[in-house]
Amino acid sequence: MSNQQTEKIRIFALGGLGETGKNLYVVELDEDIFILDAGCMHPEDDMLGVDIVIPDTSYLIENKDRVKAIILSHGHEEHIGAVPYLLRDLKAPVYGSKFTLALLKDQCDEIKLKKRPKFHEVHADSKIKIAKTPVSFFQTNHSIPDSLGIVIHTSQGPILYTGDFKFDQNPVDGKTMDIDKLTEIGSKGVLCLLSDSSNAETPGYTPSESLVAEGLKEAFHEAPKAIVVSTVASDIHRIQQVIKAAENQERKIVVVGKDIERATSIALDMGYLTDENETFINKKEVKQSAREDLVILTTGSQGEPVSELARMGKGSHPLFKLEKKDRVVISAMPNPGNEKLVSQLIDSISRTGADVVYGKTKKIHVSGHASQEELKLLLNLVKPQHFIPVSGEFRMQYAHKQLAESVHVEKDNIYLLEKGEIAEFSKRKGKRTNKIPSGHVLIDGLGVGDVGNIVLRDRRLLSKDGILVVVVTLNKKHDKILSGPDIISRGFVYVRESEKLIKEAEDLVTKSLGEAMEQNQTEWSQLKSHVRDKLSRYLYEKTKRRPMIMPIIMEA
Repeated sequence: MSNQQTEKIRIFALGGLGETGKNLYVVELDEDIFILDAGCMHPEDDMLGVDIVIPDTSYLIENKDRVKAIILSHGHEEHIGAVPYLLRDLKAPVYGSKFTLALLKDQCDEIKLKKRPKFHEVHADSKIKIAKTPVSFFQTNHSIPDSLGIVIHTSQGPILYTGDFKFDQNPVDGKTMDIDKLTEIGSKGVLCLLSDSSNAETPGYTPSESLVAEGLKEAFHEAPKAIVVSTVASDIHRIQQVIKAAENQERKIVVVGKDIERATSIALDMGYLTDENETFINKKEVKQSAREDLVILTTGSQGEPVSELARMGKGSHPLFKLEKKDRVVISAMPNPGNEKLVSQLIDSISRTGADVVYGKTKKIHVSGHASQEELKLLLNLVKPQHFIPVSGEFRMQYAHKQLAESVHVEKDNIYLLEKGEIAEFSKRKGKRTNKIPSGHVLIDGLGVGDVGNIVLRDRRLLSKDGILVVVVTLNKKHDKILSGPDIISRGFVYVRESEKLIKEAEDLVTKSLGEAMEQNQTEWSQLKSHVRDKLSRYLYEKTKRRPMIMPIIMEA
């Protein structure tokens, strides 16, 4: 317990509640702010053209002088992907494990972060002081090396954040969850537990990552041609299993895809991946290698339409195209909402004649998240006075709440929070208080936050009914049309098959401009609005569609 007296503690999330990804949790100890993880997530279906989504961190930026540290649990993008963007606007030291910081530094280089923050490496046995607050860590199991749980020690009791975890009794790297340390922390009277809810609906225990070795061995056995394995880019433990399976079949691995190439390279350089038999080859050697000797390791397991795997299935990949008798192993499960994309991807691959191995029954994937019995075990070890389910959609948080009640956590001390909603603690008693701003920031190319609801609305309109551009040149002095109107259609109708409709639309524009000028409407905005209203009504009457109408009026 900290000697520093903390009168008021506030805990809230700017991401990671009611959604999968974008994890960002904030602990305020009086005036000091501690950020626990800052991740991104893939865009939703209606976020057209958006690359990634990060949390709205305007509250943190407004209070940047109070931010004492960013503390990271592990290196998955859902937990560190927003950190480089956050560091553009605030200066705060970053604490994380060796592998987590290596991945983060690479991301900072990619977005060309001008000023490097201070990176502080920690490990499971680290005990540090940030400002006046003691912080310690404990070993967790997840699908990426160097995963840590975080403990912030306050005068009201420890605040424990698990990050993503499971209890793996036979982990690939041999590092098991630190049960003794959790029991010790629990004996100190944990004020509040923030625990991963991703698998709170799944009964029983999550199987060990080591079981995947047997599933991959079976999937690789007697594959007649090339093998393509698709997995999460930073799932280093899974990649190690692929290396072993390839070695057993005396095959060579080529890594395809920027993210997975980067993660694999870093892990090899730092010793988190072992390749004693020099299984990896470079891309130049692919064309010189026999097809039956190859394993292509790539991404695209979530069905992303422009992923490396999707392009291989469509025959548009410059390095490798799927053929009959190849075998594709999708070593991941769809994230919530991605099921349709994954189904379409599998269908597309099947059309090439390749064999597709996927799903839980094939033993080629296990979750990296704790199931119900493990979540109850953690609650019993830690015995928190207050509990906040985090990291998951609302139904997962609710299932986690029910599990906590079943192991006798007080119902009134369990907080099902929304993003921005605050749980406040004083003298070890908790209550919900006001809400702070939260939401999405959309990243499209180099733009951060410049794509908002209005731009997305326009993109949806364009994708739904297309666009009509009306070009006309006026002599305003004599109220006369000098040229046009010319109508250009994109995504609305095919002009050659709709010549009559387009001609009637052009006549309507001519008539509406004449009426407007007779009424002395000479402002450009008035003329454009007049044309847009008349044309929109006419086109809806004729087609029942509402294209975006863009009048361009020039003066000569």
